[in-house]
Amino acid sequence: MAKDTVRYPDEVVDEIDALVDDGVFESKSEFYRFSAEYVLALVSDDWEPETFNYGEIRDELDLQEEPVLIGADGGRDFLNAVITVRQLGLRNDFAEAEQFIDENYETTDRSGMILEELLRVYRDRAENGSTPGV
Repeated sequence: MAKDTVRYPDEVVDEIDALVDDGVFESKSEFYRFSAEYVLALVSDDWEPETFNYGEIRDELDLQEEPVLIGADGGRDFLNAVITVRQLGLRNDFAEAEQFIDENYETTDRSGMILEELLRVYRDRAENGSTPGV
């Protein structure tokens, strides 16, 4: 089994700790394994979760087997758009990110507005000289 190290904002870790303290998850490791598998199942039709008790945890959390996200595609297109805007934002390529959003979303489209807000976060961080979390 591989081991990865990931950095999370303190607020995220605090929320995870609270879920463990409340008994929602047995441990932080269980939370991380479940959440990774859950997202993989969302974005990949071929992914079969292997985490012990995955189905029981999902049912206890009252999560749908196939969550409904933004869009008829189950949110995959929007998730891919978020990833694209994030990558461009991390590279400070704001013009290309804006062009991507403009080419794929109407100005009044809720998904487009969310992407614009995401891009604003990266632009603000670049202007303030801070490094966005990875």
